[in-house]
Amino acid sequence: MLQFRKIAGNAFIELARQPIFLLLMVSSSLFEVFLSAAPYFGFGEDPKLVKDSALAVMFLVGLFCAALSASSSLDREIRSGTALAVLSKPIGKAKFLMAKFTGVAMALTLLAYSNLLAGLMASRMAYDAYGDTDIFSLKIIFGLVVLAFFLGGISNYFLNRSFVFDTSVLYQCALTIATVIIGFLKYDDLNHVVNVVPFGEGMDLRMIPASLLILFAVWLLAGIATICSSRFETIPTLAICSGIFMLGLMSDYLFGQMAESGSWIGAFCYGVLPNWQLFWMADAMEGEKTIPWKYVATSLIYVVGYLGATLSLALIVFENRELN
Repeated sequence: MLQFRKIAGNAFIELARQPIFLLLMVSSSLFEVFLSAAPYFGFGEDPKLVKDSALAVMFLVGLFCAALSASSSLDREIRSGTALAVLSKPIGKAKFLMAKFTGVAMALTLLAYSNLLAGLMASRMAYDAYGDTDIFSLKIIFGLVVLAFFLGGISNYFLNRSFVFDTSVLYQCALTIATVIIGFLKYDDLNHVVNVVPFGEGMDLRMIPASLLILFAVWLLAGIATICSSRFETIPTLAICSGIFMLGLMSDYLFGQMAESGSWIGAFCYGVLPNWQLFWMADAMEGEKTIPWKYVATSLIYVVGYLGATLSLALIVFENRELN
């Protein structure tokens, strides 16, 4: 178990130290915040447009990062010879592969956490045609973000620590503090602070289960990317994952109707391909609708089962891979 934890921890740290990971995390979360500051003239549906756009950013960035992280964690170590050096010790390929996937899942969870915080703040800061941009909250967010980068630079210059990793941790802390501050404040129709209220009163907390479902979808694609990374390099892995993502989006149209008509090919493809629409809950956030936690739990059971089959197939492919 100690070996598993060390391999998973090293995989997570290596991914968190990649500049592209910090870039994706910062750009996606700050873009979600920016979405709440732009006027839409959406005929009263402006806050819904902001939340839908924030979930879309979370989904697309997570899926891209899943394919990129799995390929970077596994394929790069195979090509560099690190995997061969690790497996020359009393460590089985199954433990190595599972630990690598666990490290990737941890990194993706960290990315989803930052996007969730940004989505919660965006849902609070969104306004309609009669409102105004929440300048006060923007100052809090961007001030704390600049402070996080400044402290990351200080730790790198004086302590010789990794700038990317420390800044990633500090950035998460900055977003958490900003979310807590903004969540306790009450605003009037023009986004002026008027009082302190219980946390989350002005936020759409339905973003939490919706973000969890998107995280489950990201884990699924990371499992598929692990299979591809066992054989292919980064670009083919991204291409295959993009194709599976597009087919999964159209699964109901392409294979659902075939399955209903009795086609075994359609039923097979419909069962094998993940239906990403099942993880997209933007429509369930209209009006007073809610996302049942029972549905989230059922989705988690489905994801665990699918990942079990996916990682088993990845292990079969990885067993036959020449590592030297």
